[in-house]
Amino acid sequence: MVEALILWSVGETPVSGPFGRDRICGVVAAPDARGMVRQTRAALRQTRLLEVRLDWLADEEGILQFLGWVRRRPPRATLIATCRRRVAGGRFRGSIESQIGLLRQAIECGCAWVDVELETAENFDKGTLHRFFGRAKCLISFHDFRGTPKNLAAVARRLDRIGGDGAKIATHCKSVADSVRVLQMARGRKNVIAVPMGEMGLSARVLALQQGSALTYAAVEQATAAGQLCIEDMKHVYRADKLDRQTRVYGVIGDPVGHSLSPQMQNAGFRARNINAVYLPFLVRDLRDFLGAIEPLGIAGFSVTLPHKERILRLLDDCDPLAAAIGAVNTVVVRGGGKLYGYNTDYVGVLRALERRIPLRGSRVLLFGAGGAARAVAFALAQGGAMVCLCARRMERAKALARAVGGEAVERRRLRREFFDAIVNATPVGMHPHAGQSPLDAGELNCRLVFDLIYRPEKTKLLQLAARRGIETVSGVEMFLAQGAAQWEIWAGERAPEAAMRKAVLEALRRQ
Repeated sequence: MVEALILWSVGETPVSGPFGRDRICGVVAAPDARGMVRQTRAALRQTRLLEVRLDWLADEEGILQFLGWVRRRPPRATLIATCRRRVAGGRFRGSIESQIGLLRQAIECGCAWVDVELETAENFDKGTLHRFFGRAKCLISFHDFRGTPKNLAAVARRLDRIGGDGAKIATHCKSVADSVRVLQMARGRKNVIAVPMGEMGLSARVLALQQGSALTYAAVEQATAAGQLCIEDMKHVYRADKLDRQTRVYGVIGDPVGHSLSPQMQNAGFRARNINAVYLPFLVRDLRDFLGAIEPLGIAGFSVTLPHKERILRLLDDCDPLAAAIGAVNTVVVRGGGKLYGYNTDYVGVLRALERRIPLRGSRVLLFGAGGAARAVAFALAQGGAMVCLCARRMERAKALARAVGGEAVERRRLRREFFDAIVNATPVGMHPHAGQSPLDAGELNCRLVFDLIYRPEKTKLLQLAARRGIETVSGVEMFLAQGAAQWEIWAGERAPEAAMRKAVLEALRRQ
């Protein structure tokens, strides 16, 4: 493959380097020409590098209408025309000849690049595609929407044989290790684009530019592949185009993790303090799979959420005594030599959220749930002097936790006739996207205050039921912000910009 790319931008002078100044490529994909034009205009407010997915248009007439607009009003941008056939995961139903013909028309209308999938390119001998496309550059792409081939080097050799001006390797990642392997294909090669697809690959998409990929893709309106972020988040939440080899990488691991607003909160903190760091969501089903990615991705620390808060303990090198006593960790620092040290800041979040509203000492508090988050709450309540009552779906766990904090296990059938100063929900029931559910019925809420650890949505079904009965409510946002600020301070070593972090979280919640 060539060692560098030179892109000719419509209406601009040639720019040296792999895709010029903009390295986040906005993906324009709509079923009609009007939608393509609208998305193109919107994308140009964010980037001057666009992939136009001609195969998303319903028919050739729509393709020609859109290309006619490009010819008449050439945007000042580098356009990559893609008309991917169905055999390669695209939507174009026509023949190879029709595909090539439409790409040639795209070039005539001002597109600087064409993306030709390997399945089409291998029908021609070396050099033929260059004759088809003249002065335009040709990107040869490989897609596997089912998984990541074990031998990616063989895929790279197939791409090399075509002799394109650039190559793209996009595969569905079923593990964090798959994401790392895809990113490694771009290291040291200026003309290779690495695209880890799927929710497992989402964070690696953000890190792609830092890891050496020539560009990374982001949706303008419609995601065209699993795990594709919107361009707004890619540029402004994660600042993917600003990351470099000195950027410290942090993240949250969990399953699920897509609901988390931790990236908005923590990245807002880094922006406010002008710290070269990024915080990413990692979908993790196997802890050892993630731990194997710490060194290659340069991860300096991470948050831990369901279901890993207790499981992570046995994989740590050392642990804060309080976290060890709680038996759950939500914060990890990666120290020298890759040593992992654990903390629990959920404890801090509980105390800050509740102590402002009720005197804990002497209060009788029901904790519903007995998992990792519940353990931190139980220890915080006990240390605050509250009488802790435990109730959970699995009562054997509730009884064990009650013994650990000197509390009492309460069978659920007793809740309708018992009274508590406060009830705390430490289960995920009612969390987005299942916001219509509540872990407890209205008749079971016999208390002065209800605190739900869930923060998304801000007003859960449980809190709504409590409010209707005139019970004071506390949103999980309060605990979320407090524990997140404590995490940020552990990693950054300075006072957290709590106002900026709160603003980012509340704005994200209001956009839902």
